[in-house]
Amino acid sequence: MTTEESYALDTVAKDPPTLRKWYGTRHTQILLLFLISAIEFGTRIHLSVAIVAMTTANSSANPDVSTYNWSWTDHSVVLSSYYWGYVPPQLIAGHLVGRFGAKWFLLLSAFGGSLCAIIIPFLAAFGPWTVVVSRVVQGICHGFLCPCCHSMLAQWVPKFERARLTAFVYAGGPLGMVLSLALSGWMCGCWLGWPLSFYAHGLVGLIWSILWIFVGRGSPAEHQGISREERIYIETSIDAGDKIRVTSTPWRSIFTSLPVWAILVGSCGEVWVLTTLMTNIPTFMANVLHFEIEENGLISAGPFLVFWICSFGWGYLIDFIITRGIVSTSTARKIATGVALYTPGIGLFAMGLISGLNFDVTAITLVILFVSVGIASGFLSGLQVNHIDLSPIHASTLIGLTNGTANILSVVAPLIVHLIVVEATDPAQWGVLFYIASAICVTCTTFYVIFSSGETQTWNGTDTNSSSQKHQARSAPEQVRLEPI
Repeated sequence: MTTEESYALDTVAKDPPTLRKWYGTRHTQILLLFLISAIEFGTRIHLSVAIVAMTTANSSANPDVSTYNWSWTDHSVVLSSYYWGYVPPQLIAGHLVGRFGAKWFLLLSAFGGSLCAIIIPFLAAFGPWTVVVSRVVQGICHGFLCPCCHSMLAQWVPKFERARLTAFVYAGGPLGMVLSLALSGWMCGCWLGWPLSFYAHGLVGLIWSILWIFVGRGSPAEHQGISREERIYIETSIDAGDKIRVTSTPWRSIFTSLPVWAILVGSCGEVWVLTTLMTNIPTFMANVLHFEIEENGLISAGPFLVFWICSFGWGYLIDFIITRGIVSTSTARKIATGVALYTPGIGLFAMGLISGLNFDVTAITLVILFVSVGIASGFLSGLQVNHIDLSPIHASTLIGLTNGTANILSVVAPLIVHLIVVEATDPAQWGVLFYIASAICVTCTTFYVIFSSGETQTWNGTDTNSSSQKHQARSAPEQVRLEPI
């Protein structure tokens, strides 16, 4: 930090800067993160539509579009192979991003994942195993997304904007899924056929990669065009002036931290309940309620759209009650996570109760699905941003550990379903599945609510023996003129 910057931090309380109300340099960076979240999640999910066209004769009006006679096992392996690559890298990606910065790792994630999408139409002709390899590599590349986003959010987002801007970034994922599901079906049925879906997703990712090279920056200090006022506002809010250069990660402190374990356990509950809601309930409706899901895009894309819309309300609400001092940051995170995950937990329990009834429960099931998924978006303003509260310096490491570990359940959960639901048309077996999911969700959420914290941990790397100058810098965010977006 230069002498001029130190002087600015020291005097900011005497002359608080007035920021532009509606847009700043930080919002450009946040918008880029939102876009790559939408692109990568859309690229992840579109194969579930494209593979139907890849394995169905005459799926396109163009007779020259190739189709393949793959078995049901091949079909399942191709769809699940993405997660083989996606989960493991996150356990180390956070540490790497924390040590070397997010910019180039995020470029690797976007460029590598897009390239894998583009080459799949060429590889598919050699057999499903080539698609599996490409999807595994794509999953590895995308495994860097969350650690990179958290690292960027920790560097760019002031304390009192964390909930809404974090929710905005990660809500890009559900929106990307909505658009991908809606457009992939059309692309697979057009004259160019299913290869167009892969080319389109890959091309959008490559365009973003070029934009990121020229516009993306890992921190305000790396951005030449940011205004002095905005940089001071951001850095004083996140205590950037007090940070000690970190040469090693405090693994012992992290693994023995109860608030970190609270996030990990809460994340497991979140992954399990959303996997059940988004994957298993539609399957339940198709097999038990005989609902023609394939012909109704509302069931495929609707919950993602509701999730995306509700996430904005949650973000502004949680930031508002923290900024106004209505409750502490810890309490706000507990409220967001508790309401967000208890609601679908109760909804799944209700699904278990009604699954064996002798009347049509389609309408009730749809209400539970949409309401539960919409309210569940609150976890983005709760446990998802909580890593940054605990340790802005090690936020990427924390999200890598918790998100990587929790997403193992994305692989395990479908296996559990096949063990419990042996006969897909038996409502009693589905009821057992819903009860188990509800119990897991409620238990994990309760653990988070009891043991989580919104306070910066001592192992974050902040100098607690600060001088009066540093104390003044830490106090500055309270005195900077905050003008909400």
